[in-house]
Amino acid sequence: MNKLNRLLFSICFSILISLSGCAVTPTDDIKIDAEADPKVKFGGYKTYAWLGSAGILKDPEGKWKQPDFDVDAEIRFLIDRELRKRGFTETGNKPDMLIAYAMGVNMAALKVKENPETKEKLLKNTPKGSLLIILADPTTEYVMWIGRAKAEVLKDPAVEVTKARLDYAVTQMLKKIPK
Repeated sequence: MNKLNRLLFSICFSILISLSGCAVTPTDDIKIDAEADPKVKFGGYKTYAWLGSAGILKDPEGKWKQPDFDVDAEIRFLIDRELRKRGFTETGNKPDMLIAYAMGVNMAALKVKENPETKEKLLKNTPKGSLLIILADPTTEYVMWIGRAKAEVLKDPAVEVTKARLDYAVTQMLKKIPK
């Protein structure tokens, strides 16, 4: 698993992530994309096992407030649920594919914003987040599919909003697994 673990951690360090929310339109800013190895025939895969997870936090000023629930357990629950909906079964014995995810937060991210009155362009702190879900071949350790959700991280979201945003992100990403 060394190759896959190294890949997972390099992805984590290059993309800092998390999802939190906005009560009025909790999913409008979440952007979803995915890529699959075109040589892989996903219809033949029926079982999976967990490889692991990783989280990264870039927060030099200590602004990040942890949600009031176990984010890792929530994401694993959502991934398990969505994979079961698609006919996959978790197994500990010779799985067809391995599942991993990476998440984190970049509280120091900046974005160019325009002042509506002066039209002056300024850099504004806009925390960003992303969630990656990775499906890998257990024999070759190559990534077969990767999904990503990116979003802005808002201040002090309600737990229900954060859970809804995570649910939306995981559900939409896993819908993109080819049949």
